[in-house]
Amino acid sequence: MNADGVRHPGRGNPPRAAVFDVDGTLVDSNHLHTVAWWEAFRQYGHQVPMSAIHHCVGLPSGRLTARLVGPKCADEQGDAISTAHSVVYAQWHERLQALDGAAALLRTLAGRGWRIYLATSAKGGELTALRRAINADDAILGATTAEDVSEGKPAPEPIEAALDAAGVRPEHARFVGDSIWDVEAAERAGVECVALLSGGNSQAELVEAGAVAVYENPARLLAALDSSPLRD
Repeated sequence: MNADGVRHPGRGNPPRAAVFDVDGTLVDSNHLHTVAWWEAFRQYGHQVPMSAIHHCVGLPSGRLTARLVGPKCADEQGDAISTAHSVVYAQWHERLQALDGAAALLRTLAGRGWRIYLATSAKGGELTALRRAINADDAILGATTAEDVSEGKPAPEPIEAALDAAGVRPEHARFVGDSIWDVEAAERAGVECVALLSGGNSQAELVEAGAVAVYENPARLLAALDSSPLRD
């Protein structure tokens, strides 16, 4: 541990990165997204079950829309539906809440020498609101957003972009997410994925997708940190 109180990798040890999804992983927002998408679809004449929407949260908006109402409707109405979702979701920006232990987990990992990055489809005011809810910008070195990549998760690009920014190789990184799309993206990027149940997906789904470990929420991961894939 250096004089600044931060434990840095020893000389000759490669740098490490812990890359985090945000919605459902650090902020309790997946069900709000579900309601916002439900209302957006309703405004354009589509009745889509919330259970189906929830399972798709985390996909890029174009893929989510095509999956739920079909490619033709997505081509014709996708942009308008996505805009409606953003408008509905924005009403909750000021009330977003971090999941239990989110900030403490990020600060603890940063204190142990991990380079902390976010990989999210959020951008602009939405990303600002999410980071304000997390309240741990002192531990976060950067974020890759939809504006930084050509394709969102489950494509590996968001995670790869975060690793490029961190200057860390995949084998020296861990990704923490909450959806099967997160797990698939991490696998394609060559990064082990630790999954959380806080986004509403089941342990069976996450393990089947390839998660190397599953915890209830950030607080439970923090409590088990020394026996987790994010241990020193």
